[in-house]
Amino acid sequence: MNQHLSRQDLPRAQLLTERAFATLERFLHIEAVSGVVLLLAAAAALIWANSPLAPGYHALWHMPLSIGLGSAVFSQSLHFWINDALMTVFFLVVGMEIRREIHEGALSNFRQASLPLAAALGGVVVPAMIYLALNGDAMRQHGWAVPTATDIAFAVGVLALLGRSIHANVRVFLLALAIIDDIIAVLIIAMFYSGGLDYSGFAVVGAGLALVLGLHRMGIGSAYAYVVPGAIVWSGLLMTGAHPTLAGVILGLMTPVVPVRMRERPLDLLSRIAGELVGRDTKGKTDPSHLTQPLRQLRLAQREMLSPVVRVQSTLHPWVAYGVMPLFALANAGVSLGGMDLSADGAHWVVTGVMLALVLGKPLGVITASWLMVRLGWCRLPSGVSWGGIWLIGLLAGIGFTMSIFIATLAFTDETLLGAVKLGVLMASFVAALLGMAWGKVYASKHASRA
Repeated sequence: MNQHLSRQDLPRAQLLTERAFATLERFLHIEAVSGVVLLLAAAAALIWANSPLAPGYHALWHMPLSIGLGSAVFSQSLHFWINDALMTVFFLVVGMEIRREIHEGALSNFRQASLPLAAALGGVVVPAMIYLALNGDAMRQHGWAVPTATDIAFAVGVLALLGRSIHANVRVFLLALAIIDDIIAVLIIAMFYSGGLDYSGFAVVGAGLALVLGLHRMGIGSAYAYVVPGAIVWSGLLMTGAHPTLAGVILGLMTPVVPVRMRERPLDLLSRIAGELVGRDTKGKTDPSHLTQPLRQLRLAQREMLSPVVRVQSTLHPWVAYGVMPLFALANAGVSLGGMDLSADGAHWVVTGVMLALVLGKPLGVITASWLMVRLGWCRLPSGVSWGGIWLIGLLAGIGFTMSIFIATLAFTDETLLGAVKLGVLMASFVAALLGMAWGKVYASKHASRA
């Protein structure tokens, strides 16, 4: 006989556990929190790399980590596994965000997307020009793309800290701009920061993509089924010389935006199976073997209530926001300031170029491009977004961090220049965040006074 307990009848420990998990789940979905975690990871890396424990910091990321089967062994440093493997999951989420926005979001309508598209292009071109104007040396020129990227997590996190006084369309505009920024950054990585291509690897990539398409055609909706094809695509890109993290973007863009077709609508199936289970329970049929098939159908219907792109993205987002990105920051933000000689190889120009490009170039490019599009009559500002809001978006776009540091690791092999460019990114992102917060407070108070 089944016992139906009320919430009050549950053990106190169970009630406290349920409440704790519910609080944790709400906490993990606060956008500002992920930005704070990322900031703490970067701060920890800086402190660690400039403490007496600095040798251990550098030794940790160069520690080899191997996987293998029999005599076939693939060994790389821990730094490689973070930057080239784990960051693929980050780019997978980026690819799925792009896919969703193109399907039903701010990028689904060209007229709606044209203003953030122009703003993003302005925010790429102007910073690159500022950086190149200060870094004419052939070696330093490799870093031209570092200040062109916007960090979505940080920028949206800072915006979230400003509260509900900022109009929702400001957030939509910033998200659209940052996503377009990511698309441009991915194209830049593919075209300018991939080595000489070994075309034999594209056959492996093609085989992996064919498997993905085959699974789509067969109606396989489980995300786990795509792990092996995804690994094949990643390995193929690694063989070609292109950066393997591009596999994440490709697979993200291929993720279906509609649920798998079923003979019965998921909601109808859930209702029917639930009714059958209730009927069996009232008849006293409690044999577990009779429940196997209905429960399997319930799990399938529950899964297909959401499209794969929504389901997988929402599942991966906490892991990326609180695992992959902080770990990337911890492994890459540790700049040793004590031994850095900014006068060597023009490193001070790299720092200056990156800082000016992000803090001044980004807002200048975003605002100028937006003003020209509106002035020429090709676009108009979204409802609820004033020019003060565009200024706020431009300032927050100067927060480069994750993507900027990632591009920096591809642009420079020289430790002095790499350290200088990371330092420039960290300082510029911090300044841009402070300026964005300060202007956001002024903008919010003006907006509130007019309301």
